[in-house]
Amino acid sequence: MINTMKIQGHTAVISFDPELGRFRGEFVGLNGGADFYAESVEALRKEGKRSLETFLEVCRERGIEPQRKFSGKFVVRLPEPLHERVASAASAAGVSLNEWVRQALAREFTDRGARSDSSDRKDRVERGGAR
Repeated sequence: MINTMKIQGHTAVISFDPELGRFRGEFVGLNGGADFYAESVEALRKEGKRSLETFLEVCRERGIEPQRKFSGKFVVRLPEPLHERVASAASAAGVSLNEWVRQALAREFTDRGARSDSSDRKDRVERGGAR
């Protein structure tokens, strides 16, 4: 599971910097950098809110769209044996390789969403393995 925190509807990836002894958050999906540091999860949430508000204010002042746009296309490089297995699975399912991968990714995020929806906290940090 990826360590994330939702702040005002925006996702930040969270890591721990052992050299600084602090948590680090970095918003993803924005048209620029908006990162933040703190010594506790609660302080990180406050710093994240402050960082995001500053970023959005600068975007408004400069007429910049804050949200990054995605094309819906990306290239995935796979080892040949895995490529063969995925192509076989797609063929057996009667769908294109592209459709099979799209469905697999959709399942992954549907499952992840179902697991994380059980949390009662609005802004949460999902704890997972090291990045």
